[in-house]
Amino acid sequence: MKFLLLCCALLVHANVMADEPLPWAEVTHELGEIDALPAGRLSKRALESLNQTGKALFSAHFTPADGAGRPNATQAIIPTKTRRTREHVLLRTAGPDATACASCHNQPVLGGASDFVTNVFVSEGFTQADFDSIDPQFSNERGSNHLMGAGLIELLAREMSRDLAAIRTDALVRARDTQNDVRLELTTKGVSFGFISASAEGLVDLNEVSGVDDDLTVRPFSQKGVMTSLRQFTVNAMNHHHGMQAEERFGLHVTGTDDFDGDGYANELTPGDVSALVAWQAMLEPPVQEVPNDEAWIAAALRGKSAMENFGCTGCHKESLPLESLDFFDPGPLDVVGTLSSSSVEEPAIYDLSLTFWADQLTRNEDGHVLVPLFGDLKRHQMTDHKNEALGNEKLSQRFVDRTRFMTAELWGVGSTSPYGHRNDYVALRDIILAHGGDAKVSKDAFAAANDSTQLDVVAFLKTLVILP
Repeated sequence: MKFLLLCCALLVHANVMADEPLPWAEVTHELGEIDALPAGRLSKRALESLNQTGKALFSAHFTPADGAGRPNATQAIIPTKTRRTREHVLLRTAGPDATACASCHNQPVLGGASDFVTNVFVSEGFTQADFDSIDPQFSNERGSNHLMGAGLIELLAREMSRDLAAIRTDALVRARDTQNDVRLELTTKGVSFGFISASAEGLVDLNEVSGVDDDLTVRPFSQKGVMTSLRQFTVNAMNHHHGMQAEERFGLHVTGTDDFDGDGYANELTPGDVSALVAWQAMLEPPVQEVPNDEAWIAAALRGKSAMENFGCTGCHKESLPLESLDFFDPGPLDVVGTLSSSSVEEPAIYDLSLTFWADQLTRNEDGHVLVPLFGDLKRHQMTDHKNEALGNEKLSQRFVDRTRFMTAELWGVGSTSPYGHRNDYVALRDIILAHGGDAKVSKDAFAAANDSTQLDVVAFLKTLVILP
């Protein structure tokens, strides 16, 4: 009898162990930890719990036991099967190329930028392309931007997109009511995206739109400004870099199978997993200005900031943009098929960024709006001309954005994230400034004409824009 009871106890123990991976098992224990999508306004405690799960997933090294790798799928945003059997599990130019998000985003802290040695290769993933090729015509080499303050960046982009859409509607209504053509400037938060014209017949002319897609959605992520949200960025990156497919894009309801990449693991990332990753990124502390306790440096930084304004650098690298609300809705309102959006869930979650430890450090304007000190404008610009072609070295147009057009790099954190440029191939700040052309030519020429002392003052100021350890 005792023997029978012992056997039963061992069987029960074995079943429990079968349901719970051993602590030393090569799996990511946090995957699937969130049973359902978060919904409604999260309490501070719930937000902190979600944040910790997201941080663990961001730091985790995914293994084949998690579903890492994609033997029968490509890096394409639209789920696409491979044309032939892959010869490599990991491949730098086509991915998967890393085991963890933190493999690249780690300078100077988790969620930060990367060095040249961890550059990534981005590709459109066209179905006719040879996905495993190392030929540069199929991918562009890029450095990884830091993610600090990313939640604030996305919130700014959402409000700017809302404003631009309202201007488009206003132009159409005015044209209909007056039966005359109407031309309005597309300006939001002090940033101009050109002009839009509407006719009495309800037609819209977009020929004068500049720095944003024709749908007037500001896409603030990636160096080309082609990622709408942290959620889209996360779903894309997990498949591209790790071979981990999100159910919301690759699941049964979209592709007809729950194992699109054919690696034997179904629904590798649940919507809850993605939400945790988004929450952690959205709550990352923004960079700050921190001047060393050095009188000479303080004076140089003040002169450098003034010089940047005189050169016209702050026309694009705007010191701050006003943000009306710190409520981060997830999923957000602007994503399309392949990424969950607010309209595709019963109730989105609200991550109140005012509950973060850093929110009170942000200043506000007279209207009570948070001033986000990004030193950017969330707009694409032409970065080359016939005398300055260094930043036009890509061979592949990404998402139909011209090879020579890039988003204004937000300068917050630039003092902590050397090297610079979209390929991380400029080690010194002075060198990347001198590489500017196109829309920045006048400002670059003014900087180049300045004496060494003034140029170093600008560097002294930029070195105070840091990511705190």
